Amino acid sequence: MKIFRLYGTSACHLCELAEGMIAAQSADVGSVEVERVDISSTDALFQRYGLVIPVLQHPDGRELYWPFAAQQLDAFLRS
Repeated sequence: MKIFRLYGTSACHLCELAEGMIAAQSADVGSVEVERVDISSTDALFQRYGLVIPVLQHPDGRELYWPFAAQQLDAFLRS
């Protein structure tokens, strides 16, 4: 199973949209788990991702920045 990280905050409507897209795509891809990471928990995460959330991080370290299209997300989850 691949474990991805979704960087965002609790009050981020774009993060909610991204979560919905990921949930829909992962049903087709299978073997995908998403760990939500709240960037407000540390200054380092907030500095790195504060202006670009949501960001989906692949288990190999690659990152997909919002906005992402369904095709981009599908390819990212499958790779």
